[in-house]
Amino acid sequence: MKTLSGFLVIILISLMACSQKSNIRKEAQTFLDSYNKQYQTLYYEWNKGEWALNTKIVEGDTLTSKLAQDAQEKYAKFTGSRENIENAKKYLKLKDKLTDLQVRQLNRILYLAANNPETAGEIVKEKIKADTRQTELLYGYDFKIDGKSVSTNEIDEMLNTVTDVNTRLKVWEASKEVGKTLKNGLTNLRRLRNQSVQALGYDDFFSYQVSDYGMTVNEMRKVCHGMIKDIWPLYRELHTWARYTLAEKFGKEVPDLLPAQWLPNRWGQNWQGIINVTGLNIDNKLKQHSAEWIVKKGEDFYVSLGFSQLPESFWERSSLYPVPLDAGYKKNNHASAWHMDLDKDVRSLMSVIPNTEWWSTALHELGHIYYFITYSNPGVPYLLREGANRGYHEAFGSMMGLASLQTPFLEGMGLMPENANIDKTQALLKEALDYIVFIPWSAGVMTDFEYELYAKNLPEDQFNAEWWKLKKKYQGIVPPYERGEEYCDAASKTHINNDAAQYYDYAISYVLLFQFHDYIAKQILHQDPHATNYYGSKEVGKFLKDVMYSGATVDWRVLLKKSIGSKMSAKPMLEYFSPLMDYLKKVNKGRKYTLPESF
Repeated sequence: MKTLSGFLVIILISLMACSQKSNIRKEAQTFLDSYNKQYQTLYYEWNKGEWALNTKIVEGDTLTSKLAQDAQEKYAKFTGSRENIENAKKYLKLKDKLTDLQVRQLNRILYLAANNPETAGEIVKEKIKADTRQTELLYGYDFKIDGKSVSTNEIDEMLNTVTDVNTRLKVWEASKEVGKTLKNGLTNLRRLRNQSVQALGYDDFFSYQVSDYGMTVNEMRKVCHGMIKDIWPLYRELHTWARYTLAEKFGKEVPDLLPAQWLPNRWGQNWQGIINVTGLNIDNKLKQHSAEWIVKKGEDFYVSLGFSQLPESFWERSSLYPVPLDAGYKKNNHASAWHMDLDKDVRSLMSVIPNTEWWSTALHELGHIYYFITYSNPGVPYLLREGANRGYHEAFGSMMGLASLQTPFLEGMGLMPENANIDKTQALLKEALDYIVFIPWSAGVMTDFEYELYAKNLPEDQFNAEWWKLKKKYQGIVPPYERGEEYCDAASKTHINNDAAQYYDYAISYVLLFQFHDYIAKQILHQDPHATNYYGSKEVGKFLKDVMYSGATVDWRVLLKKSIGSKMSAKPMLEYFSPLMDYLKKVNKGRKYTLPESF
């Protein structure tokens, strides 16, 4: 009887424990359901305010700014409320009794709260106001050359085509003038962003943003520096080649370091404009079509993979094309994708014109849109409707950008004649001038500058000196003359102002994109990774959907291993560009190298 009684007691205790566990889960789920519902509503209102602020900037318009600011304050008040913080912490103390999905949502609530904690209420309000003002100054800026207003599309076009060095200098200088206007605002935002997250225990805003990867700052910087180290030998060859090629192009002595105004990109992050590959330039073909045709063809590509057509609201509500100079208003000139309500309302903000850059960019941005659509399913709560990590989103967008410029795909789209005689080495060189060149910029210059800015509280009177110190160290790029602290050239980059302390996302995304692309090419399409055509492959579409579907409900490392069978690695990127090394070494033989042999 004693044994039986003991057994019954054990069963009873076990049942009580199960019942308690079930009750805690139900209670936590009630809180999460309520939070998700209100979160979505406020997120949507905030996004609508930001959308208006970014798509129609009118000088002197204070109403749009006020509405955007009010919506953001309501969102901030909710996500940063003491009650929500306390509830999340309370349930996380019992996380062994909760599901993994519940724990992920609770951690997300605390992460969101740290950016807008109620305990720093006045700081948060001030930060929102400063954010809004910085956006207005950035996108409302009137770029001018010789007193004539120009668009950023026109600046980019001139940096790609103008060969007169004096004119190039004027164009480059014009692109940097906005930094002066933004410097004080950046200093103020640095203070407000740091103080906001410090109220909930983070060291600074940079460490707060890095924590979203489940990493420390040191771990993230080690990853970033590891990427640069991996690609450095090839970057060094590209740097040497570029110095000699541009010196010949402009009729100048070969410089030891690259003058910033010689490069075809405002920030030197992409050097593709240095060369034209015969047969690969599709600008002339694209100019036969409208900007609308480009975006519609992008949709057609995704539909061919098995994705649905874009919702009609996408076409009705997006802002896809440039604003005429005489329109009386301006808009954000940086391409972006918006998941307005974390559900059906998806939009894109672009300024598409029919050229190669916008062809690739349009497919990139639609990659984000289809990622939004795919993880907007009942299995993914609103709180977790985002990429497995921030780099995943960019990886899929950039991968589609890569695929959109490969020869078989362009032939299939009628943008290149079949069996075109293209120099494969030159085509690979052109790609390297984007993907390889980008790594020291993103993982080095941008990441280290924002680390110094937020984590090390870089003094305002050293902003420009630090910026050019990093440009020289990581990219071997120098300004046309000493740029004093009256300038703030870093602030001319969009992300420094309104997508702060996250630029390593793009470096990570480039590593991931080559891993995913390598897998798709070899394991699904059975094609050379240098010459793929994703178009029409439902198997590729299924693979993409399978990775996208779970949003942030799973660990990004586990998802990567499950989907392609490996950890994050730059190996596929290095393999992709390995044929280029022998060519560049032959071309550079006898030339002076000015970057160190190793990073």
